[in-house]
Amino acid sequence: MNWKRTYPWVGLLLGAVIAGSGCSNTTDHGAVSSTSPSASSPDDSSTVKPAAERVLKDALGHEVKIPSNPQRIVASYLEDHLVALGVKPVAQWSVGNGKSVQSYLQKELYGIPTIPSDLPFESVMSFAPDLILIDSAEQVAGDKYAQYAKIAPTFTVGNGVNNDWRQEFMTVAEVLNKSEEAKKVLENYDVKVKEAKEKLKQAIGNKSVAVLWVTEKTVYVPNEHLSSGDVLYRDLGLTVPEEIKEISETAKANWNPITMEKLAQMNIDYLFIVNSKGATKEQILKDPVWAGIPAVKNEHVFEYDRTSSWLYTGAIANRQMIDNVLESILKEKNK
Repeated sequence: MNWKRTYPWVGLLLGAVIAGSGCSNTTDHGAVSSTSPSASSPDDSSTVKPAAERVLKDALGHEVKIPSNPQRIVASYLEDHLVALGVKPVAQWSVGNGKSVQSYLQKELYGIPTIPSDLPFESVMSFAPDLILIDSAEQVAGDKYAQYAKIAPTFTVGNGVNNDWRQEFMTVAEVLNKSEEAKKVLENYDVKVKEAKEKLKQAIGNKSVAVLWVTEKTVYVPNEHLSSGDVLYRDLGLTVPEEIKEISETAKANWNPITMEKLAQMNIDYLFIVNSKGATKEQILKDPVWAGIPAVKNEHVFEYDRTSSWLYTGAIANRQMIDNVLESILKEKNK
């Protein structure tokens, strides 16, 4: 199998074999707080014309009639974007019969029923959606698009497998007629990035940083340009270990396996571990393969579990990652 996109749930299901109304009014993730339409009243406001239905061309060239005010949106694996815009979907992405969800979004998605990640037609129909947003072209290969389009207007957001999250976010916002709100979310994100970048530069200078996803049988590193790699190296400007640079030159997935030999040679000064192994950090690091890594020698290793946002991407996921990096490294420096 040629798994191009790496979903974080694959390790849970395949023994760690990889393949990729409103919300809370809190502002810690820079999201737009939700609003509910007021009931009609006999004053002048009742004469305001409702938003018109729009026709937008999706990533595959389909001209899609977008409802003026969709209320029942299915947008599997795009929930980060919706929540950041103050929108709740009618169903949320899941795997394993609903056992695994995007845990980092559950405060905002509490009570939202789950839908299987492969979007079976019957499951989609059961939610009676008035708009379906598809993450990537891969999800509607063959005649799938036509089948979804029979259920509700269907808009494919990206034509690639790993789409640029900012572009993807702005596309979702355009479809939902929330482009101005999206611009504010990105502006707030950029401010957070700038402040964090300055703090980290002062704290650790050019020291190298990496995140490794440790599963039962395999260790994965992020693509330098995707997912958490994009946050660490492009946004925060942290130094990329040479091994990750090398792997990223040819890798297309968000997360890519690294051999134990290369792992043992990695020159990482600060290490974040996303632990899906079912063992403690101490048990993992007892393996001699880790002994030569500078971060392990100097006890600069920080652990997060699979419920964190490190395996995802989007404005909310990335903000949480940045908070994790700041909290861990600055706390370590202030000891």
